[in-house]
Amino acid sequence: MARLFDAYIMVDWSAAAKPATGANSVWIGILARDARLKFQFRAVNPDTRTKARAFLVDMIGKLLARGDKVLLGFDFALGYPAGTADAANFDTEAVPPWQAMFEFLSSRLKEREDNSRADERFAVAASLNYKISGGQFPFWGAMSQRHQSATLGQKKTAFDSDRAVAEHRMVESMLRKQPGATPKTVWQLGGQGSVGSQSLMGIPHVATIKSSFEGARLWPFELGLDELTDEGLQGVNLVITEIYPSLIPTKPAPGTVLDAAQVETMARHYCDLDGKDRLGALFMGPEGKTEAEMSQIQAEEGWILGI
Repeated sequence: MARLFDAYIMVDWSAAAKPATGANSVWIGILARDARLKFQFRAVNPDTRTKARAFLVDMIGKLLARGDKVLLGFDFALGYPAGTADAANFDTEAVPPWQAMFEFLSSRLKEREDNSRADERFAVAASLNYKISGGQFPFWGAMSQRHQSATLGQKKTAFDSDRAVAEHRMVESMLRKQPGATPKTVWQLGGQGSVGSQSLMGIPHVATIKSSFEGARLWPFELGLDELTDEGLQGVNLVITEIYPSLIPTKPAPGTVLDAAQVETMARHYCDLDGKDRLGALFMGPEGKTEAEMSQIQAEEGWILGI
């Protein structure tokens, strides 16, 4: 069987408020064929998110121009818990919930080359809290006083059963049952291990990358929860997914940044599965979910490839 993809690009995102390289910055891992058709890996460490996006658009454009199909993975949530878009009073009749959130964040978060507008994520989170609850729920984690307000605090507000949204997406709840897996909630903006800011700052860039290529599709939002096949990729040359680097144990070589090692590990992992004709099955998503839950995953929550 032929491979589904010819190149595998994995991205470790960052929410840094200023240009940065090394640990805790953006790392991009590219595993693609060379002139002799052998897979070669290289890592790139842009110092800002806008540079990272520009690099990705350029690199993907070159790969697609030579006829490659590309799998592109980001290490932050591409969706929010079911009911978020409705709770925020987005128009979910015109577009699906995930798209309503993408459009809202893309309209509110306009990055500069030097990351200097990164703090705007706190204002966006506060505005979403106002829409959803009128108070400091569900986003939290504004660690600086200047980012705190009547609708955004430092500490978590209880996620009681009567709240409009859950603390975790289904995929995070599933992961948290596995030994050693502790994925954070998308609502936490700051603090150790938080990923909420990465999602807020990353989704607008994903939207721009997707809009740059006619054959780009987001999984599972646009491809559905089915086994991916050659037929399913007709007219599609770029598939964008959510990844979880801690899924595969990584031991960096001495002097190697963990983030750089993780994007290589993930790229090689998916490449290896593809070569064994086992990658397509991962796009079916989770087993044992009800039809309603699967619908929520595809419409709003998203899923992590391989969970």
